[in-house]
Amino acid sequence: MDDDDIFLVRFWGVRGSISVSGPEFSRYGGNTICIEMRCGKHTLLFDAGSGLRPAGGALRASGVSDFDLFFTHCHYDHIIGLPAFKPIYDRNVKVRLWSGHLAGRMTTRQMVDEFMRPPWFPVNLDICKARIDCRDFVSGDVLRPREGVVVRTGSLNHPGGCIGYRVEWGGHVVAVITDTEHEPGKLDQAVLGLIEDADLVIYDCAYTEEEMEHRRGTGHSTWQQGVKLCEAAGARGLALFHHDPTRTDEELDVIEKLAKDKFAGAFAARDGQTLKFPVPLHKRR
Repeated sequence: MDDDDIFLVRFWGVRGSISVSGPEFSRYGGNTICIEMRCGKHTLLFDAGSGLRPAGGALRASGVSDFDLFFTHCHYDHIIGLPAFKPIYDRNVKVRLWSGHLAGRMTTRQMVDEFMRPPWFPVNLDICKARIDCRDFVSGDVLRPREGVVVRTGSLNHPGGCIGYRVEWGGHVVAVITDTEHEPGKLDQAVLGLIEDADLVIYDCAYTEEEMEHRRGTGHSTWQQGVKLCEAAGARGLALFHHDPTRTDEELDVIEKLAKDKFAGAFAARDGQTLKFPVPLHKRR
């Protein structure tokens, strides 16, 4: 099967809050949030955590020079990798940067300018030689970044604002729902709309329900809530994501097993993990 007939999802960073290292984190990885999606020949990236650095190396090695990068929001763990993303320094690269969580308050260009400048970074964005096109949207907008690719957007419950994404291509649906806090006993209707009948839901499972007793207000959720949402929405896969930085491999193994016992399509996402969804014959161009 040709790569143009595959919806590919690759995790480059799955850790939340701050990157970690050490033997106890070696299997699931320590990079913060970055997801790559290949919709046939089109490449989309979601968030610019520390996982964006290795993602950049892989894109260059495979000859990808035209792609889109979507921000869910701009907390440190979701932007820290952008200055180390080598493609933006390459004059042969074309990249579109998208954001909507600060709509009406700050544009995408202003957001990036704010953290890629002295004293936070040695130089400003002008050092980048790539053709950077900054795009703004409002939560709820339906984006069509590439031919045949539809990206639906919605607001998540997180301090400072956050955007959830639903990517539709080739008859498949993958949703990115990271950095959201649920209300006890309720299912977020905005999230349900984004994940309805999805092949894969990448969901913020930073904590357990027991831990949430002391984590209210931090803007994160649990694997138990992820299972409830996926069951209610008829989703088929659940990637436990945004792992707490203190969570060791052994602890994640336990959580993954508990989640699988409740929902067969659940798994704990790992740095470098790749999933492929073949496009049905009647959907191929």
